[in-house]
Amino acid sequence: MNYPALVPGVLLRRYKRFLADIELDDGRQVIAHCPNTGSMRAVNVPGCRVWLSESTNPARKLGWTWELIELPDGKGGVDLVSVHTGRANALVEAALRGSLVPELAGFSELKREVSVEGARLDFRLREAEAGDIYVEVKQVTLKESDGHGYFPDSVSERGRRHLEVLAELVDQGHRGVLLFCVAHTGIEDVAPAAHLDPVYARTLAAVADRGVEVLAYGCRVTWEHGRPGAMMLDRRLPVDLERRGFAAEMAPG
Repeated sequence: MNYPALVPGVLLRRYKRFLADIELDDGRQVIAHCPNTGSMRAVNVPGCRVWLSESTNPARKLGWTWELIELPDGKGGVDLVSVHTGRANALVEAALRGSLVPELAGFSELKREVSVEGARLDFRLREAEAGDIYVEVKQVTLKESDGHGYFPDSVSERGRRHLEVLAELVDQGHRGVLLFCVAHTGIEDVAPAAHLDPVYARTLAAVADRGVEVLAYGCRVTWEHGRPGAMMLDRRLPVDLERRGFAAEMAPG
């Protein structure tokens, strides 16, 4: 997935969920759209460098969109994280069409946003002989101080419902796949965030026992002319369903 020419700045604050004040490198302060409905736990860090895309569409109320944030990696470098949840499906679709997810390769048809069992799932892949594969994508950006990645970053009733739908489809003879799109270059494994949403964690373990496949793929970012040029999924990451979340006594907030 290629980015437009991104513009750097510093995050001043995120507020009202969808707004962020950014100071650009040229000194201007702008209000950017924050395309993330979640808590943004551990990635909403004022003072960190961010990257914005700019729209020239006159109909848009806000011309700037917050795309990425750079976070200290604890080793003297930075991790790059996508805060734009709308990019996750594009990342996954590009990986699917490029046969970069071997577990889901060989399909003959890809359909986006499929309504099924009273919910909407992100993809349906159709195989001529093997049948349908239903895929739900979840973006992972939460890296706790124990070094591990977790999902979700807050209570997610919608996410739990998606798990139940995938299990129902498996019961009907289809393949159901939960695919964690890990849009954080510093995350190398994923576990259910039982410390934030224990019901989701229990449901994930239960549907996995029923045959729902759980995959996680990590990303890398290429740079062009000193700015992020593209992000892509490039490697499978382990998913640890046994880890019972980040210890509550250690968790900030």
